[in-house]
Amino acid sequence: MKSIDPAPPYQGRSRREALGLLGAGAAMLGLGILPRAALAQNSDETVLTEALVLRDPDIPVAGNPNGDITIVEYFDYQCPYCRKVEPELKQVVHDDGKVRLVQKDWPVLGPVSVVAARMALACRYQDKYLQAHDALIGVNSKLTEPRIRELLASAGIDVDRAARDLDTNAKAIDAVLARNNDQASAFGFNGTPSFIVGKFRVPGVLTMEQFGMAIADARKAAKKK
Repeated sequence: MKSIDPAPPYQGRSRREALGLLGAGAAMLGLGILPRAALAQNSDETVLTEALVLRDPDIPVAGNPNGDITIVEYFDYQCPYCRKVEPELKQVVHDDGKVRLVQKDWPVLGPVSVVAARMALACRYQDKYLQAHDALIGVNSKLTEPRIRELLASAGIDVDRAARDLDTNAKAIDAVLARNNDQASAFGFNGTPSFIVGKFRVPGVLTMEQFGMAIADARKAAKKK
């Protein structure tokens, strides 16, 4: 995967102004509304179905699994903006109580990012992906392979088992990363973090207040259907 510069926060812009930068109208999710040029980038267009974007069965869900709105985050464990927004995003999801949070590994900042993403996804096979995610995203120091193993072990994860699960399930794990990359590229995201909130594309960092506004708008849009 090529390296992509992190997406800067929308400083000085309202959330609605940020949404206005996404193209014509409200940039809704769905094959009928996504630009055809974006779809043409993918060898398998089914990667952009609503089911796989919002409900990929190979990616664990945080927040409320039965929530009425889904937030999808495309992130990199080494992205400083992802690390910064994580506590606020989790707080918004907790306070709302009706949001599904799907965090999709998009390792665009170099080989160590890929190692971190693959190891975290391997932890899913011992039902500890969310613990692995929290451990890796919650540090401010540079990641290295030994540091990744240390952080995972400190989160109560069997690192040796994770390594074995990675070897055994490498094809499936790499397929998840490829799907995530295809989706992010087709949506026109240029860096991490980038979000889908309900059916709106939102590249860049949002504040807690802006997340709340985005969730409210997504609910309004859903009711209009």
